[in-house]
Amino acid sequence: MDTEQALAQALRESLWVSLQVMGPPLLAVLAVGLVISLLQALTQVQEATLAFLPKLAVCAVVMLLLGPFAVGAMRGWTETLFDRAIELGGVR
Repeated sequence: MDTEQALAQALRESLWVSLQVMGPPLLAVLAVGLVISLLQALTQVQEATLAFLPKLAVCAVVMLLLGPFAVGAMRGWTETLFDRAIELGGVR
């Protein structure tokens, strides 16, 4: 595998890992924001700061629950990346 292919593969994997790690918290915050926006529209309470605390709480809970998975995914990707860097460096 040449350097360009290794870089392209590393970029694809980094995007996939970032999607795995930050996708669930972003989707949870999106869902909470949608529900709060709907409630604000129904009750006609248009306070911008009202949506911040529930989003923050949900994001914190999701990140606490998925923390071990996120660390494992990032650690595995990092180990793979360092192994590939060693392989590419050893070829020359």
